[in-house]
Amino acid sequence: MATIFSPSAVLSSSSNATPSSSKPSISPSTSRSHVGIPPPKTAFTTLATTLTATALATTILTSSTLPSIAADSPSNYFIYYGTAASAANYGGYGGNSDKKASAEYIYDVPDGWKERLVSKVEKGTNGTDSEFYNPKKKTEKEYLTYLAGFRQLAPKDVVLNNLALSDVNLQDLIASADSVTSNERKDENGQVYYEYEIDGVGAHSLISVTCAKNKLYAHFVNAPTPEWNRDQDALRHIHQSFKTVG
Repeated sequence: MATIFSPSAVLSSSSNATPSSSKPSISPSTSRSHVGIPPPKTAFTTLATTLTATALATTILTSSTLPSIAADSPSNYFIYYGTAASAANYGGYGGNSDKKASAEYIYDVPDGWKERLVSKVEKGTNGTDSEFYNPKKKTEKEYLTYLAGFRQLAPKDVVLNNLALSDVNLQDLIASADSVTSNERKDENGQVYYEYEIDGVGAHSLISVTCAKNKLYAHFVNAPTPEWNRDQDALRHIHQSFKTVG
């Protein structure tokens, strides 16, 4: 905070003392007065500028609507409960319509993303169970597929190749990829997950695969390169949020 110094008052005399011939003395002048010199105009200008800048800084610092350079990136999520129900039980018909109670897997979805309703035909042919996408760029999305009849995971390269057989877009991404990496992790219950990262020419993909309840679950997170570069942290978050439950 700037400190304003005001000019001090000065004393001026309107008359001079007259010396005496017998005893030198100084007679106080009756016209002596304290004259306050007003501060120059520039002082008032500086003070106004300082106060205006301080008020502006206070408004910016206390505002709850600060602009963010990552305004387009998701920062909040909600949990999706997936049932991996058969096509015959799709939508709750013939089964439990309470997804949370009958969920077989969960994953996080960024706020603002939209759900694409999966048809019974699609569910019955390629095993797609759920899908969400960014309405600003529909190719930035996450989805889950499942296949019944799998008790355990095959070797990592075999699993990825089998997934590509039923997904033409995944085949093309792998074929043109700059790099394909894989690793294995275990959750707190010792369940094994295979994780793949595919860095393609124009797109990026994260895949997590596991087996449970005699099913193979595959969770995909896909994004074009510009969206990947912008939302990488959020996309990795939703990739890591996938797990089976129940």
